[in-house]
Amino acid sequence: MDIAPVQTTADGLPAPTGSQKDVGKDDFLKLFVTKLRNQDPLSPMEDSEFIAQLAQFSSLEQLQNMNENLLSSIDWDVINNQTINNSVAAEIIGKEVTANLSELALGEDNTPKITYELEEFASDVTIDIIDFNGETVRTVKLTDIAGGRNSFVWDGNNDAGDRMPAGSYQLDVSATTANGTTMEPSLSIVGVVTGVVYRGGQAFLKIDGAEIALGAVREINTDKGN
Repeated sequence: MDIAPVQTTADGLPAPTGSQKDVGKDDFLKLFVTKLRNQDPLSPMEDSEFIAQLAQFSSLEQLQNMNENLLSSIDWDVINNQTINNSVAAEIIGKEVTANLSELALGEDNTPKITYELEEFASDVTIDIIDFNGETVRTVKLTDIAGGRNSFVWDGNNDAGDRMPAGSYQLDVSATTANGTTMEPSLSIVGVVTGVVYRGGQAFLKIDGAEIALGAVREINTDKGN
């Protein structure tokens, strides 16, 4: 078997092949054979050193094969998970779901429903609706709100009573308990899934004009919907 000589740098070190920065198993083998060819006949490599070099080569090859198998397994796991998620998303069309909410989708004429949960009774709740420029366009203050799940319907207007343009709006909700301590309510959206949008292999549910990642769903109500 003919083995091409190892290319070396000005310092006598093996030069990387192509864009390779680390010595792979092929380069390791070429370097090892070159070392055997150019060893001092009066001081040949000892058997123990020869065996150690072969053991290093065998270990390197096994590690690279394990890495390739692991990457292949991960790719298949990702594909399988995406397939399962897409199937689940299609099955819950027409069902009412509860999902975590990070932003609100305002359409041309819809009135988004903001659902928030309180750990206990709140003497006051403040809801700030923020546009894409980071400006607060609407502030709503509510008082004497019971603990548990509550909701507020935004009419789509700003504090001046003008209809805001369609788009996504961030929410900032805070609450104060009866003894004056603050708490941060958890936000969610409750609605019927009307469709599914796929982007980058991931499924997003269409709920009340908003697109919610399938992973954000925390409850499916099978008693409501189709």
